[in-house]
Amino acid sequence: MGSGKSALGYRIAVMLQREFIDLDELIEQRLELSISQIFEQKGAVYFRKRESEILREVLNAHSDAVIALGGGTPIYGDNLNWINNPALNISVYLKISIQLLVKRLWNERNHRPIIADLSAPEALEEFVRKHLFERTFAYQQAHLVYDVSDLDLDSAALGIITEVNKFQSGA
Repeated sequence: MGSGKSALGYRIAVMLQREFIDLDELIEQRLELSISQIFEQKGAVYFRKRESEILREVLNAHSDAVIALGGGTPIYGDNLNWINNPALNISVYLKISIQLLVKRLWNERNHRPIIADLSAPEALEEFVRKHLFERTFAYQQAHLVYDVSDLDLDSAALGIITEVNKFQSGA
């Protein structure tokens, strides 16, 4: 959440001339509801179940695509096994400093149901730290961990492409 997965994923896809899929956008299209509406009307468990189903479909049907996942996607069920299946894809965790993440999320909080009710930057920072603590174990299992904290979009995209190429070649 807030690390730039969608923007960076799209930029990488353009550079590599590949299809780009934003899993959250695809879920919204399929369910004809925004992520916020899904959480409000159907609940988190419903969302996570549908997210897992759609994730599997996408990974099986789009082998050359660049896919941006939601921050909670690797945590639910056996999603991490699907994400890290080397026969299907290469996973990249976009690491970002907590300070930058809080700054980005504070400006976007009204569009993110999970943090929309937080009323102060300090509460958001506490939320971010708690979620990162809970999720870091899963995130660290990505094939590649890439710190994007101090990088512009193009530098981050080129760096990730380089690291993926090295990973694929076994270097």
